[in-house]
Amino acid sequence: MAAYLIVRAVVPEGEREKFDQWYRDVHLPEALSVFDAASAWRGWSDEDPAVHFAFYEFPTLDEAKAVGDSDAMKAMRADFDRNWQDRVARTREFVEVAQSIPR
Repeated sequence: MAAYLIVRAVVPEGEREKFDQWYRDVHLPEALSVFDAASAWRGWSDEDPAVHFAFYEFPTLDEAKAVGDSDAMKAMRADFDRNWQDRVARTREFVEVAQSIPR
């Protein structure tokens, strides 16, 4: 089954516009490429406008987790840290699809 790497970031209000532009134009396209993910998308929480989610899709949980320990991930984390230092807190989680019902 498919699996996802989900990155949750908490972005201060004063940084949201700059973060949104950077993630849209630089980070998401680069991560999609270097992670060799099947797809990637992102969005802002409706309940908490400071919370941003990014989703990276992989064919299997093993492939998603392999990216989590990869040099590509280390490089992407370092780039994120260079740009946002300690201003944007983030967490990562791997989720394996347990069920999918096509319409």
